[in-house]
Amino acid sequence: MQTMTSRERVRTALNHRAPDRVPLDLGSTWVTGIHASTYSQLRRALGLPPKRVKVDEPYQMLAEVEPEVADLLGVDTVTIKLPTTIFGFRNQNWKPLTLFDGTEVLVSECFNITVDEQGDWLMYPQGDLRAPPCARMPKGGDFFDAIVRQAPDAEEHLDPREFAEQQVSRHTEEDLAFLQRVTDDLYRNTDKSLVGCWGQGGFGDIALVPGLHVAHPKGIRDPQRWYEMLVERPDYIREIFEIQFEMVFENLKLYRQAVGDKIDVLVISGTDFGSQRGPFIAPRMYRELFKPFHKRLNDWVHQHTPWKTFYHSCGSIAAFLDDFIDAGVDIINPVQCSAAGMEPETLKRQYGDRLVFWGGGVNTQQTLPFGTPDKVRQEVAERIRIFNQNGGFVFNTIHNIQAHTPVENVLAMYETVLGRSLPRAHV
Repeated sequence: MQTMTSRERVRTALNHRAPDRVPLDLGSTWVTGIHASTYSQLRRALGLPPKRVKVDEPYQMLAEVEPEVADLLGVDTVTIKLPTTIFGFRNQNWKPLTLFDGTEVLVSECFNITVDEQGDWLMYPQGDLRAPPCARMPKGGDFFDAIVRQAPDAEEHLDPREFAEQQVSRHTEEDLAFLQRVTDDLYRNTDKSLVGCWGQGGFGDIALVPGLHVAHPKGIRDPQRWYEMLVERPDYIREIFEIQFEMVFENLKLYRQAVGDKIDVLVISGTDFGSQRGPFIAPRMYRELFKPFHKRLNDWVHQHTPWKTFYHSCGSIAAFLDDFIDAGVDIINPVQCSAAGMEPETLKRQYGDRLVFWGGGVNTQQTLPFGTPDKVRQEVAERIRIFNQNGGFVFNTIHNIQAHTPVENVLAMYETVLGRSLPRAHV
């Protein structure tokens, strides 16, 4: 088979045809990336000159994947996203920071933290030290956890519009000009497949519920209480989603004007519906609260664009897959094969002609961080054998590559995907 460009390779796989090799993603989304400390080690292992890496996504402390690294690893994708982080500040005017493990990185000038009496790092919404802290990285930790800032009397003053308007804001002219400029540049000057890392259709995404970018978040902001409200007050949740949808839908149309047909994939949702052992919520609740909004977004995308829609949900989501397909979902991620009911052979056999599996390449909870290089090679080869039959597969790990992952295992993974050796420095 003739060698394909990256863009051709991804498009072929997305259309359920066999490409020349399995396409590979790293860093095109917030859930297919690599921790900054592991990325720094990977750069060194590849023999690249030492430098501070940029922390592109500060909540999970994910690295910006540079073109030189992407090319060495055979990465076929590149991200299209706004420079605003989950904390509400922009990535700009980079400054040095040393992580707890000694890794030297660059962070936005707005990455403003304080250190509490226990040595934990406290992060602030929009980098504003005058606001209450919104997230904590424990001393010696690798990423931030949200701080619950729900007001004690929040349930006495529930206002769905107030909540929704704190979650979503209209794309500005500056936003749209940035998206158009970056999209045009990457489409013309690379052969990569462009992934629109948008995510505004993530209704009820528990990473967004705490309102990390808001100085004083209103409404239900405690993740546990949010899940309880799905049962106790579905009317409140539905009204939030209805208001949020109207804003998101307008943004979707504006986004389309900015990026046109140049992107191949639109990341719509990062809402998790599964745990390790089974669904978080009943499929009936998905159908009633979430599916109508997903379907309306997907229908519009399919009627007006050539894009494929990308939905992330961790855990055991087999119970939802038929509904996802009915709602128009094209791609699922991260394909957590270790969760209940998520066996690769069954997924591919039952859904491989209707869903693209983006992920599932290797277990990042066990095999990649704790296995041997040979075990990594074995698992990666087996997943490619299963998922890549007749296309419909984009290789990525199951969620982000975490801190403290042995670099030899990371190299073994990419070499197995590519079927060739990578340049090696002394590791």
